[in-house]
Amino acid sequence: MSPVLSGPELALLALGAWHGLNPGMGWLFAVALGLQEQRSAAVWRALPPLALGHGVAIGAAVLLGAAAGLVASPAVLRWVVAGSLLSFGVYRLVRARHPRWRGMRVGFRDLTLWSTLMASAHGAGLMVLPFVVGGAAHGGAHGHAVGSNAAGVATLLHTGGYLAVTGLLALVVFRWVGVSRLKRVWVNLDLVWALALIVTGLATPLL
Repeated sequence: MSPVLSGPELALLALGAWHGLNPGMGWLFAVALGLQEQRSAAVWRALPPLALGHGVAIGAAVLLGAAAGLVASPAVLRWVVAGSLLSFGVYRLVRARHPRWRGMRVGFRDLTLWSTLMASAHGAGLMVLPFVVGGAAHGGAHGHAVGSNAAGVATLLHTGGYLAVTGLLALVVFRWVGVSRLKRVWVNLDLVWALALIVTGLATPLL
């Protein structure tokens, strides 16, 4: 009996969870909104647009990969993705800056756009492509290009992992940890993220 999720699908789910750990991807923003309104409902209200925006960024990257797969072989596409990951990882090491948002009074549309920009700026979609392209490369004649169904499944799995971790972290920090305590154990996740992009780029040709 085959497992419910394949290896690449589990990797997509885990990668979404990894993205959810990064405060720059949204959970810190959700905490800030909760602290501003002094209620957990604000944290909960921030999660759907954060997940939607992240999913849009991931889906767009996967669809671009699918379009590229129509004119390039999976082997060539893997090298293109690897080069993009390496280049973006080095860029993040040298110049790690985030798109800035003016003010904290944001609605659903604004928060969705913010999340899309942040996920794109962090190269989240690029990190998903190796697993999608790798799965297509091992699919034989039917895996020459990433199909729309595969793109949809990849986006949903990744966004599901992201939302679960983002929501959990936002609620835990808001209710029990607090931002002031978090500052004492802060880790430079921008550095970790840049290194993860580089490592993923180096591993992409092997997938």
